[in-house]
Amino acid sequence: MLSARSLFQEILDDDRSFRLFCSIAASGEAQGGWENGRIAALVPESMRDLAPKIARHGADEDKHGRIFNALLRKRGLQPVPVPAETDYTMLLERRGIGLTHTKLRRDEPLTEEDVLVYLSHSRITEQRAADQMVMLVRYFGDNPEVGKAIKMISNDEDNHLAYCHEELLRLARAGHGRTIQRTLRHCALSEIRVYRQVSLAVMGRMGRILGWPAPKSAALAVGIHAIYAYERLIGWRRMVSLTMPERRDALGGSATAAPAF
Repeated sequence: MLSARSLFQEILDDDRSFRLFCSIAASGEAQGGWENGRIAALVPESMRDLAPKIARHGADEDKHGRIFNALLRKRGLQPVPVPAETDYTMLLERRGIGLTHTKLRRDEPLTEEDVLVYLSHSRITEQRAADQMVMLVRYFGDNPEVGKAIKMISNDEDNHLAYCHEELLRLARAGHGRTIQRTLRHCALSEIRVYRQVSLAVMGRMGRILGWPAPKSAALAVGIHAIYAYERLIGWRRMVSLTMPERRDALGGSATAAPAF
């Protein structure tokens, strides 16, 4: 039976597919850590109260990258280069989503609008990350090899998503509501296209590594396109909604350590 659980179990059981999965995840988290660190350093004076939370977000992302690399080391594996077509972060940047690396490399303060773009982009991508981790925890939370890691990462992603909701709502009340809604919609519609592109690329590579028969790969591609069609028609609305989270001030403290990794 073709299911998310069985697919991820196959990926987990094979060293080559597991190495690619962890390498892609570690690379994306490391990029997110660098981006948040730069944004925290360049936040305009009018928004300096956000800098510690953005820095905490970056520290969490760095930690996640280390966790995925630690999972590789536990199997005696080394990371592999991330194929360009599976690089979610860079593909988003090429579509004009978020703040460009060129801008972040300059030592020039960001504008308030830049921060709104960053938070809106994060609201969308953190929703995706949180949903994926919830799924992995449901299926593999008790797995002795990866369970502890994915539970820790899932909790952090929930914190990141709560922080984005809370800060965007605060800024909307301060008069930025229309800009936020416009940016969220643009980010969401672009993200679901990139997610489809990356999903097809990742599953294509996994299929070649694991020797999936053509009908199985074709069925997976149909499923990915179906998810995109749903998100393009209706699902994107969930990604742009803002509600006050139960977790308030979720990034108000220091980043939690991961000594086991």
